[in-house]
Amino acid sequence: MSGTPERACIVVDRGALAHNMRTIVAASGRARVMAVVKADGYGHGAVLSADIALANGATDLAVHTVGEAEQLRAAGVGAPILVLGALTGAEWGRAAGVNAEVVVWAPEAVGYADASGVTRIHLKLDSGMGRLGVRIDESAALVDAARVGRGNVAGLMTHFATADDLEGEHAGFFREQLLRFRSAVQRLREIFPDATVHAANSAATFRDPDARFDMVRCGIALYGCSPFHEDPTLRDLRPAMSLVSHLALTKTILSRESVGYGRTWRAERGTQIGLIPVGYADGYSRAYANVAEVLVNGRRVPVIGAVSMDSLTVDLGPESVDRVGDEVVLLGRQGDEMITAEELAAWRHTINYEVTCAMGPRLPRVHVG
Repeated sequence: MSGTPERACIVVDRGALAHNMRTIVAASGRARVMAVVKADGYGHGAVLSADIALANGATDLAVHTVGEAEQLRAAGVGAPILVLGALTGAEWGRAAGVNAEVVVWAPEAVGYADASGVTRIHLKLDSGMGRLGVRIDESAALVDAARVGRGNVAGLMTHFATADDLEGEHAGFFREQLLRFRSAVQRLREIFPDATVHAANSAATFRDPDARFDMVRCGIALYGCSPFHEDPTLRDLRPAMSLVSHLALTKTILSRESVGYGRTWRAERGTQIGLIPVGYADGYSRAYANVAEVLVNGRRVPVIGAVSMDSLTVDLGPESVDRVGDEVVLLGRQGDEMITAEELAAWRHTINYEVTCAMGPRLPRVHVG
């Protein structure tokens, strides 16, 4: 992409989002698809992601906070929205005010929902995640409260802890959770026959048809990242986000001279370095120092020295003819080369979710495709 606005931008490919949603729908069989657009659509833009997901087969949306639901409603999104996170105080009434569905896991939460006018609740069972949710063997009080509450039990749900672990030491725990939840659902369907049963995230959706139930909840796959931290094209997913900047400076560095805070990099030979006006305040982590690569004129060049708040440096090589203004791709494709969120995640020992979500708000979003 030429003509990068200001110093850098996030480029979001609408066509990739649409393609990924169609891929998810195809992988979901007969199950409905709830598109997860929390955290500003994993950094891609919540409203844009929601609109594209709904236009390409999703029926429902999920967010984490009431504020995120309010943002979608203010933008004219009319589809069902489930708030996945814990609510407190006035948030119950705000959820009712935008006709959002909410997750409950304790009898008192059913009371809060009733008192605030929330009409649709989802009962969350903890089948092994150990976070939000009532333990299945301790769910009787929640079920009793939901039976007599004024709200409609719209959903029965759980959350898998290891769906993305295909061969590791905890790979079998996914199946254990699935069997626990399935056993509970067999009993609860008789009590709440109209409830939608949902458990699968992106990984579980692709991994096991038995986990899809009535609806799947897909987030990371919508954005073209692999739920298994592998090459996303293996699942017919197309990365939708690029981080694009430019060379703001090129400079000759002599042998043994250092670059950046702390002198963590020193030149082994004379070379040309380039300064890129992107730093950790934009979500490009300090952990990328001296390990990551970026794309300049179709080739990979290493990130050298400390990543600063607002800039980073790269070694362009002693034969460099790169010029100020040349495009730099920190995430995405340039020519035949591509740097994926999975690769960036590996460089900083994290997951692709964090890579896209970390991209800061001061980076303008540009939509293409």
